[in-house]
Amino acid sequence: MTTRSGRQTVRFDQPFTLEAAGRSLPAGTYDVVTDEELVEGLSFPVYRRVATMIIVPAPAPSSATEMLTVDPRDLTAALERDGRAVTTGAAAAKVQ
Repeated sequence: MTTRSGRQTVRFDQPFTLEAAGRSLPAGTYDVVTDEELVEGLSFPVYRRVATMIIVPAPAPSSATEMLTVDPRDLTAALERDGRAVTTGAAAAKVQ
């Protein structure tokens, strides 16, 4: 099956929480990666989202980062709570 990945940058002006993180995350800029697979058998190309991930700082005292699989609806809700303009698509938001 054919897959593709997209990367988008989102910005939070306030600390926020995501269920997948299980903790409060600091305000800042975050990369969101979306993996999609081609739906075969159609007369035109259609892709279905199979995963949405966000790259966040690892818990203190580490200086590493971690990639968390998130529910795109949870990410969209966090962006809306932060006052970001959200459009359609996986974690689509005001992009820097």
